Amino acid sequence: MKKRWLLLLSVFALALLLAACGGNDNDSDTNTGTNDNKTEQTDEGTTETDEQANEQTDESAADASYDADAAKASYQSCAGCHGGNLEGGAGPALSDVGSRLSKDEILDIIKNGRPGMPAGLLQGDEAENVAAWLADQK
Repeated sequence: MKKRWLLLLSVFALALLLAACGGNDNDSDTNTGTNDNKTEQTDEGTTETDEQANEQTDESAADASYDADAAKASYQSCAGCHGGNLEGGAGPALSDVGSRLSKDEILDIIKNGRPGMPAGLLQGDEAENVAAWLADQK
């Protein structure tokens, strides 16, 4: 009888952990590896993809202003699901999240959550700082 209760309690604890931290739901936000961008020549002699690359470089420079030590300390509330070294666990790995998502997209996920991930664990400047730090993880 004790074994049944222990098994039932273990299953319940695992379900609770997965519900709180979630798994990696493959939403439309994920990169499928296809490149639908077409290169078109503009009047200035540059291509649209060159302009997009310049915009991404400018965006990355803007995202680079953060306090890494404070971000790492704040991230500890996320490490239970995403791993202490961003390697993933119950939640997806974040070691290269900056190559997949922008700072604004990461901030939106932190603020609003996702299926399996609670919203608002970090707020305000703390959320902004962690989002900028994660956006730099490529």
